[in-house]
Parts: sequence; C-alpha cells; structure tokens
Amino acid sequence: MRLRRRRCLVCYWHAAAFVVHGYPRLSPLELHPVAVEMLAAFDDWIELDRAMEDLVGFDRASIEEAVAVLRENSLLLQEGSDEATEDEKIFDQWGPWAPEASLFHYATQDEHYVRVDLTFDSLESTANDADEVVDDGIKHRVHTLFTTYPEADRLLLPRGSTRLSEPFDQVLHRRRTHRDFTDQPVSLETFSALLATVFGPVDFIDSGRSALLRRTSASGGSRQEIDAYVGVLNVEGVPPGTYHYNCLEHSLELLGEGLTRDQVVELCGRQEWAGATAFIVVLCTTIDRMLSKYRTPRAYRICLLNAGHLGQTFALAATALGLGPFQTAAFHDSTVAEFCGLDNIGRTPLYILAAGHPNEDPITPPLAGLDTFRRTSFYTNQRGSAKFDDL
Repeated sequence: MRLRRRRCLVCYWHAAAFVVHGYPRLSPLELHPVAVEMLAAFDDWIELDRAMEDLVGFDRASIEEAVAVLRENSLLLQEGSDEATEDEKIFDQWGPWAPEASLFHYATQDEHYVRVDLTFDSLESTANDADEVVDDGIKHRVHTLFTTYPEADRLLLPRGSTRLSEPFDQVLHRRRTHRDFTDQPVSLETFSALLATVFGPVDFIDSGRSALLRRTSASGGSRQEIDAYVGVLNVEGVPPGTYHYNCLEHSLELLGEGLTRDQVVELCGRQEWAGATAFIVVLCTTIDRMLSKYRTPRAYRICLLNAGHLGQTFALAATALGLGPFQTAAFHDSTVAEFCGLDNIGRTPLYILAAGHPNEDPITPPLAGLDTFRRTSFYTNQRGSAKFDDL
C-alpha cells in the first residue's frame, strides 16, 4: 500500500499552535511541528517502509503512530482511494491559484447557520452593535455607521440637481466598460449625483440595538462596511486631489492636494488608459463593521461581493448620467492603501471604479462574426445529474 501527502494542504502557526489545514471539508488540526517532517517524507506515492528510511531519528513505533493519526485525519491519502482522486483533481483544477485561492474557497464553505429569531428583542438581532460580552462569551465590535475625517478641509456637494431619468432597460443595454475618454470635465452636478446615488444613504433601519443604513446596493447584514475614496482629475469645481466621500454630509474631505494622470496610471496597475478618466473611486472595506455581526471568515466573501454590488450600481448610474464607467481589480494593494491613507490592516482597498466622458468614436473590439464563432468553444460539458435525495 502506497501513501501520499494530501496536495490540498496548508500549514501555519496560529497563536501558539502549529496548524495543518487540509481541504476540502477538513477542519484545521493542531499538531506538533514534527508533523512537517512526517508529511514531507510522503511527498509522492511511497510505501511506508521506504518512507521510514528518510525519517532518521524516529523509531518504527512512533512513525507508525504518527502515520495512523495523519491517515485518520485524511492528511495522508491511500493510492487509488476516492479521496486521493478528488485531491489530485482539485489541485490540478486550481493550478496557479493554489493554495491561496483554493484554501479560501474551501475553508469558507459549508458554514453552519444559526436560525435567527427576527423579533427585535432577540439576542442575535440586538447583539449586532454591542461592544459588550454576550452569552457566548465573545466581545462584539462596535458597529459605527460612518467614517469621517473631522480635521480635514471639506467641500460640500450640491444636492438633488441632477436626476437619473433614462429608462432602466436602455441603461442596462448601454452599459459598457469604457477605456477611451475625452478631455471634457465632468460637471460638479453630475459627479455629485453619481456619488449620492451609489454611496449615499437611502434610509435607516432599526437593528434592535442601533440604526443601520441602507444604500441602493445590497449589503450583507446592512453592514455597509465599504467607504469611497475619490481621486479627482477633471471635475468642475473640485481641485485635483485625494478625498474621502463623507456620505452623511454629502461632502468631500480633502486628504491630499494634487493628483496627476501618471499617478492614476500607477495606481491602476500601469494601465495607460486609466489616466484619461475624470476621477477614480477606490472602494475600501472597514473590517470591524463586518466583524460587528459576523465572526466567521466566510464574511470576507461578503465584503468582496458587496464591492461588486457597488461596482455594478456605479456602472449603471454613471451610464444613466451620460458617463463612461470602468472598473479594475488590477492594482497594487499596498500602494492604493497608502494613497487613501489606510493602514491596510483593518481598512483595506478592494476595488477601483472610475468614470469620464466617453469618446464618441471609441476604440472598441469589432463584433464577433462567423469566423470568430468557428474558432470559439461554446460549452463546458457536464456529466451526471444533480442529486437532491439527502436534502
């Protein structure tokens, strides 16, 4: 019988414990660091007796005991087993994304959800915003609604002068990602309307402990953990610079004066066309707002999804206002965090949005023709059928 170390496996220190974390469906396991040497001996399919030759300094009994523990916890796999087949398939599928992306994907799957009594006096509905010890012994983070820079110079923006009145179906079908812009400045009214529509409060709800705000985009648990930091290049009445959008005041809080097109290009992964936009918006998450309710790492998925919700609303609203939007995840996180004045620990950038006046004759790819479709793979063929017997 030949054994091999699980390919889908990550080892790390957590506090004072050495942890071996296999995936999928495996829980993190605290082991003695000597487990690394044991696992390393089974890098490829090998008989136990042959592996023992490389484990100098261990007697047979201790090796057999360790191997039994590693097999019991599916960290050593038997050749030809279903687990080994699945492990190889996952490892090959995720390829260069592994282990970072695959570990995050599988380690945050299949959470156990507690049914919440939605009466306002229930613990789950009222503990959202309490910085206090509750029945589970965990101290909750304070949930704050807004971020502000009280000492910053600020520019109060006009309210309600521009409306989004274009039919929704037309906006949906006109939306494009633009990369070709004119030098025409964006009016202050249009710029202001876009920020208010995407990032401003729509209303406030009672969580049972405190108020939570709602925007025009979905947000998990109404945490609204994402703030907008704005880099202005070409907006009427707004000097080029770096700002925080204070959505409660509907104002821009000045963080840094001056901004050049070359700087924006550098921020956006050196994509040259990014420097032609009128402004960029960096979506940054405040981790404590999400931690104030959700204590499982799966919640970070929600942060990423929330950024996507805001990005789509931004693109549609910009289109309705006659602007050309674009969005990118191609940026150097620490550089963008420094640009926004963030610590990149509890507050970190997730996404960059931007807009400007689109060129009337933009450089766009041609529509696909018959020859294009002839060289196109249309379908991913699936075998088997879904099974719902156990649901």
